[in-house]
Amino acid sequence: MTAELPEWLTPPRPSGWEADDLDHLPQAPRHTELIDGALIFMMSPQRLWHSRLVENLTFALRQAAPDDLDVAREMTVRLDRKSRPEPDVLVTTAAYDADRTWYAPEDVVLVIEVVSEESADRDRSMKPFKYAQARIPHFWRVEEEDGAATVHAYELDTMTGSYVATGIHRGRLKSAVPFTVDLDLTALVP
Repeated sequence: MTAELPEWLTPPRPSGWEADDLDHLPQAPRHTELIDGALIFMMSPQRLWHSRLVENLTFALRQAAPDDLDVAREMTVRLDRKSRPEPDVLVTTAAYDADRTWYAPEDVVLVIEVVSEESADRDRSMKPFKYAQARIPHFWRVEEEDGAATVHAYELDTMTGSYVATGIHRGRLKSAVPFTVDLDLTALVP
């Protein structure tokens, strides 16, 4: 016996879901993403490690960022008509707008994905590819290693349109791009 899907899960058009549709799905679970026209629901419970890391990293980056940059968490980026992923943290040049529900890629200078078991494949392969295609200059992927945060930093090679690794940071993250930052990674998660 097959359960019937709720009506709101039916795409509004034969071509499927589009980025702007996310703003009109109040029934969708929090943290719903759109990838290539497919809705992605974050259904597994979030671990405290992940939540605490995202919270503390957001705060630390807000402290370090210059005044012309803003740091946001869990906001989508409208990459194109069919994709609107939600990085864990992002840094943007866009002015604060209380009604904002997404950012344009040209306003984003850094996206950060904190890898969890349910999102590992998307965070390690598909999302970096899509962010690079959208020409977002910097991407950080945060992995858990023995309970500690390890940051894999990447920068967009504008010639190839793909990310190149600029470092793997354990214990401390020091970087001059996209702004000067010196973070004690051991302090991000108790």
